[in-house]
Amino acid sequence: MVATENYTGEPVERRGWSRFAGVAVFITVVAAVVAGATIWLLLTDPVTTALAVESGDVTPLVRELADFLYQAIAGLLGYL
Repeated sequence: MVATENYTGEPVERRGWSRFAGVAVFITVVAAVVAGATIWLLLTDPVTTALAVESGDVTPLVRELADFLYQAIAGLLGYL
C-alpha cells in the first residue's frame, strides 16, 4: 500500500523526487549561466581573464563575472 497525499492524491514518495528534480534543474541553469558568462568574459575581456589565471587570484575574474551578470539582469529588467 502506498501512502498518498490528502489534497492531490499524489504518492508521497514521488513528491521527494520532484523536489530533487527541481533542485537539479536549478543547479543546471545556474551552472549554464555562469559558464556562458565566463565564455563571454573570456571573449570580451581577455586581459582580466589572463591576469587572473596567471596570478592565481580569481577575485578580479569573479568581480567581472558579477558585474556582467548584474548588467545582464538589469538590462532584462529594463525591458519589463
